[in-house]
Amino acid sequence: MKINIITAVAPVNIAVIKYWGKRNEDLILPVNDSISVTLSKKEMCAKTSVACSEYFECDRMWLNGKIYNIYDNVKIIHRPYVFHHMEQDMQTPRLQRCIAELKKRGKNTKVKNFHLHICSENNFPTAAGLASSAAGFACLVKALSALYEVEGDLSEIARQGSGSASRSIYGGFVHWTAGINEDGSDSIAQQIAPKEHWPEMRAIILVVNASKKEVSSTKGMQLSVITSSLLNYRTSNIVPARVKSIKKAILEKDFETFAEITMKESNQFHAICLDTFPPIHYLNSVSYKIISLMHSYNEFYGENKVAYTFDAGPNACLYVLEKNVPEIISLIKTIFLPVHDDASFIKGLNTYHVSISKMLLDSLQITPEPGAIKYIINTQIGDGPAILSETGLHLLNEKGFPLSKC
Repeated sequence: MKINIITAVAPVNIAVIKYWGKRNEDLILPVNDSISVTLSKKEMCAKTSVACSEYFECDRMWLNGKIYNIYDNVKIIHRPYVFHHMEQDMQTPRLQRCIAELKKRGKNTKVKNFHLHICSENNFPTAAGLASSAAGFACLVKALSALYEVEGDLSEIARQGSGSASRSIYGGFVHWTAGINEDGSDSIAQQIAPKEHWPEMRAIILVVNASKKEVSSTKGMQLSVITSSLLNYRTSNIVPARVKSIKKAILEKDFETFAEITMKESNQFHAICLDTFPPIHYLNSVSYKIISLMHSYNEFYGENKVAYTFDAGPNACLYVLEKNVPEIISLIKTIFLPVHDDASFIKGLNTYHVSISKMLLDSLQITPEPGAIKYIINTQIGDGPAILSETGLHLLNEKGFPLSKC
């Protein structure tokens, strides 16, 4: 039985100019432009294997160990598998649109009518506000584009799966343009600068809570568009200027300006969530303590040495220059006192501990909170998705079914 298997990995991206709200739900067209930083796949990534064969009975997908029929997103219990035209989960039409668009653009006509087996997993918490859907859909689109031999820009296709997935198609610093065309053809992502442009830039992820968030990003955006009066003002009066300013800061490697805009954007995004009715609370008490700590740290030095940003969840992403990483991580360890050793508390890039001065600690006036941060991911800026050439890295076996770990 001949089976074509292709495996891809794709990165997480964390927005510094936030995407929140759609003007078209079906095509996932945003109400405003957004800008993000792509993180290294070595520390945080989605991995997807796709396979097709004339012998497959139906399309199937395994996501982090759960089996789904990709046409109804209902957990499969019995065989044979039948396609159900029933009320569908939000992700179902998105997945179908991505696959249909890739088949339409693909040059490999031999496999277009074959059924698919898809297996995907993340090496970081899913649905916890860490851009898992962005990495997941970017990875799926990358793998299927190789299977169907699709050429050209993939961000428009990835966008139709998850809006922020359009940004994960590229590495470095990325600008997703909202566009004006009704068909979404001009709502694409473009790279502002590659990772090599600003090699000193680092990202530190503080995992406060890895649980699934109570209000999904999709539902939250819908509520905000309908009920938040601040959202319209932000879209027309705030975002355009900030996009222009932060792009300039990135190109000039002006961390002071980059950090200020990043923090203001995060705060405004969560202000809109609070302005939504009923209000949405993605941040928790530990999130606010992190915000206070970072502001106090910057005030002590009289400059922005670190910038925080929070997506739709309580977990923080800190942007910081490489030279300041040891002190920032040592400070976090001092304030949040890990309950485990460094090997399990600090994941990703190695760093060294530095002593925090009494003068700095006294200026912070923040009460330590042991165990409040579960772990840290110390990472850097990375490239876009990639196809893995080694067959031993597939998530599917030679018969097109998941390996035991999937």
